[in-house]
Amino acid sequence: MTSEPSDQSSREPRGGAGRPAPVTPPVPVRAAAAIVGLEGLVGLGTAVVFGVASEGGLGDRIGEASYFVLLGGALVLCAVLLWRGRHGARTPSIVAQLLLVPFVYSQLAEGRLAIGVVALLLVVGTFLLLVSEPARRWSIGADERSRAE
Repeated sequence: MTSEPSDQSSREPRGGAGRPAPVTPPVPVRAAAAIVGLEGLVGLGTAVVFGVASEGGLGDRIGEASYFVLLGGALVLCAVLLWRGRHGARTPSIVAQLLLVPFVYSQLAEGRLAIGVVALLLVVGTFLLLVSEPARRWSIGADERSRAE
């Protein structure tokens, strides 16, 4: 006589170390992951530019380049984790979009309209994708619970 486990969590797919396997994220999250990854690659490219062509001493160049390597790498990591369905990468990606608002403002205020408008569209668009209803439901696991029932 075998008994079926009655708890809901036993029917959910399992990943490594007993964690629930990530569910494929909805299209808005995947789109946001692509844009966040693009932002990260731009940050890494900026690190190279600052490391090579920045004015100032070697210490200044290394400091600026290191800052952009850190930020760009974090964004690329968030993008990869979002793409793979890791819920925890959504919040840092949202915060990153909010932190990019001063950059957008500075570009617009300095008269760099092309860069400012493109950056504004990317930042606002990505933010809206990450806070959309499908992304919110996915982040709290509502989709997994409804599939398990």
